[in-house]
Amino acid sequence: MRLAELSTRSGVSVATIKYYLREGLLPQGRQINATTSEYDEEHLRRLRLVRAMIQIGRVPVATVREVLGHVDDDSLGRTIRLGAALWALPQVPEPDEDDEYVRAAHREVGALLDRLGWQHARQLTSISPAYRSLVVALAAFRRLGFDWGAEQLAPYAELMHRTAVLDLDSMEAYPSDAEQVEFAILGAILNEPALQALHRLAQEEESARRYGFE
Repeated sequence: MRLAELSTRSGVSVATIKYYLREGLLPQGRQINATTSEYDEEHLRRLRLVRAMIQIGRVPVATVREVLGHVDDDSLGRTIRLGAALWALPQVPEPDEDDEYVRAAHREVGALLDRLGWQHARQLTSISPAYRSLVVALAAFRRLGFDWGAEQLAPYAELMHRTAVLDLDSMEAYPSDAEQVEFAILGAILNEPALQALHRLAQEEESARRYGFE
């Protein structure tokens, strides 16, 4: 397809597509002559991914470029490729390691991972943004006086593991490694807010069942 058709099918303006091409977010098309290039379904799929990351995920262009670099890096194994792409997305600030609540949170999260038998996650604690996010959240709970630790988190973690199984089952339905990683990126941007919304709806439903609307 030509650039105009790519624009029509994607809903992205020609000017924006040209910008994405200049920034390296979209692969160059096949050159037909000095002024015309041809694009295919992979360009359309990548364009939709870029648009979702920027418009819905509010991911900066430089970060999108970094994430897509990991997606396209065939030298990486699937787990590292997926992890590197997800880790490049915006994350919480680094926890203050001198904070006593942060140190206590590290101990509790470590105890949680040991309790669950998540040894691979245990090995990634020094580099995993998800681990840091959990530490920051748990430290905030404890700073406010709530005794929230491994015992309380374990049932939630088990539910999340079941969710992860569903995520990867869905991801593996796509034929190529690049498509699978792209699906995982979209999942991080779109599915996590949907799961958060479902969690809140479930809380509203259970609250109404228990306490009514008084």
